[in-house]
Amino acid sequence: MGETEKRTETHRVRCLSKIKMFLLALTCAYVSKTLSGSYMNSMLTQIERQFNIPTSLVGFINGSFEIGNLLLIVFVSYFGTKLHRPIMIGVGCVIMGLGCFLQSLPHFLMDRYEYESTVSVSSNLSSNSFLCVENGTHIFRPTEDPSACVKEVKSLMWVYVLVGNIIRGIGETPIMPLGISYIEDFAKSENSPLYIGLIETGAIIGPLIGLLLASFCANVYVDTGSVNTDDLTITPTDTRWVGAWWFGFLICAGVNVLTAIPFFFLPKTLPKEGLKDNVDKIDKEEKHKDQEVKQEKDGITKDFLPFMKSLLFNPVYMLFILISVLQFNAFINMISFMPKYIEQQYGKSSSDAIFLIGIYNLPPICIGYIVGGLIMKKFKITVKQAAHIGCWLSLLEYLLYFLCFVTTCDNSSVAGLTTSYEGMQHDLYVGNTLFADCNMNCNCPIKIWDPVCGDNGLSYMSACLAGCEKSTGSGINMVFQNCSCIQTSLNSSAVLGLCDKGHGCAMMLQYFLILSALGSFIYSLAAIPGYMVLLRCIKSEEKSLGVGIHAFCTRVFAGIPAPIYFGALVDSTCLHWGTLKCGEPGACRIYNSTNFRYIYLGLPAALRGSSYIPAILILFILRKRRLPGENVSSGIVLVETKVTGKSNECKDMHQYSKVVNDEDMKTKL
Repeated sequence: MGETEKRTETHRVRCLSKIKMFLLALTCAYVSKTLSGSYMNSMLTQIERQFNIPTSLVGFINGSFEIGNLLLIVFVSYFGTKLHRPIMIGVGCVIMGLGCFLQSLPHFLMDRYEYESTVSVSSNLSSNSFLCVENGTHIFRPTEDPSACVKEVKSLMWVYVLVGNIIRGIGETPIMPLGISYIEDFAKSENSPLYIGLIETGAIIGPLIGLLLASFCANVYVDTGSVNTDDLTITPTDTRWVGAWWFGFLICAGVNVLTAIPFFFLPKTLPKEGLKDNVDKIDKEEKHKDQEVKQEKDGITKDFLPFMKSLLFNPVYMLFILISVLQFNAFINMISFMPKYIEQQYGKSSSDAIFLIGIYNLPPICIGYIVGGLIMKKFKITVKQAAHIGCWLSLLEYLLYFLCFVTTCDNSSVAGLTTSYEGMQHDLYVGNTLFADCNMNCNCPIKIWDPVCGDNGLSYMSACLAGCEKSTGSGINMVFQNCSCIQTSLNSSAVLGLCDKGHGCAMMLQYFLILSALGSFIYSLAAIPGYMVLLRCIKSEEKSLGVGIHAFCTRVFAGIPAPIYFGALVDSTCLHWGTLKCGEPGACRIYNSTNFRYIYLGLPAALRGSSYIPAILILFILRKRRLPGENVSSGIVLVETKVTGKSNECKDMHQYSKVVNDEDMKTKL
């Protein structure tokens, strides 16, 4: 008898260790997948410049992750529990690693990055052939080799990034649903909320690491090690700068593959955590669970159409989906293009913008979720109360959001583009204003973007257009002198790069980031009550299908199209496009900051504003609708249904919903 008890205790301890091993492995998988997602989102600007493609195409590449996710989500949701879940998750991590590696591949297949410039480090700088020469006969051409032009135009290397992102989306699909269901099946009911909380911690750590990695890589030149960086005439603040985007993808690929290894050594099933009976009872429990799973699958197949009909005719549920689609359209656009907005509006480099986003936005989100969960637990908030809390907190954050319209900076003052050569602001870009009396005879190129900053505080598209006749120094330290268009009492000189936007603009950036942090906290505080409304407005037997349809709709109607149409709108604000070797337009070099601000802040404001119409309708419906008795305590929700009159215990659905619905936002961060 003593030997049997000892064997049973050893078996139980071994099982306990395995469930904790799975928990650790799953947390690492969450870190790796959110790391990859946040890194990809942060590198969109670098990818745009590397491949000289418009923002709308970059938006399509970004949305392709959701396409890959949708390709497999139905299969995983239906057949996932029948298969070996740890191995499925491990295979998913390997596939994510493959996708990340594929995204980095173009760097090794392409020639070195060449940015447009009137200054050539390989030419004889003493000849000053790139400067203004009165009555000169030289003509600037992007290239003299037609074959190089054809090769560049037909380059489709960005397709590797697109396909890699789709593959990454496919690989990520099984991690969340199969991982959470495995924890739910084999962990103690009272331990499940703690375990899911630990997993959520990994989902927050991942984006933070991803943003820090992206900030580092964006500050390192793309071809570092292959070129002499001392000869570069651009800095990270220049819109032609491309960081080492490929390096971070290689790190993400390695991390994803490493996190896959433990899953291949974990069993398909485990005894329920804390089960103290003998091994025979454990086997009976496992057989009973298999029978329940089979019956559940048969029931889902049989009741699929009735469940769908019930959900479609559920007004609260359908209105909640409409709210989610509108809100997700707004936030996906804001998060995806926030680095570009900070670059263009406040004159920061990509590296600095990404770092500031990570520092100012992620910690408030973490605190908001924790505080929101504690409030829900301590005060035992009902569904009607949760709906009011979520709606009015979100509305408060929405009203606070309008203060961002005040935290603005003027357009960069570029002579002939945004201002006249006398420093007067232009409303619209007019091509022939690039020439003035001071540079009319210089025979300068008007398509090449190679800005310089004059000591009069005005920027010029090139040293030639500034009328500069001499240069000293080399690389980024080059100084141009005798510039006829720069009217100052000094020596009329200029240096490479756009002029700084000044201390006032830097202060506006601080105000914008503080508002962003405060808004992130308030909105995350309202998120958990909102998720509770989603789950409580549908019957317990419809929850899996309801949550799945909600995720499907947000992906199809927000995750995929939002970056595409928003990118096209951003392209419409471009003032000057880059020039490829053959003269074709490349990536945008400078935007109309005012129009960009109206689109970046105004469109999400319109989308979110329209979402409060169905939100008010939900409050009105809940006010008229009599709900059965409710009780929320320690992550357990009791729902009394009118049909059966029985009390159904929905264990940890609050936490499960939070994982399901918050997944997209964390990946984008």
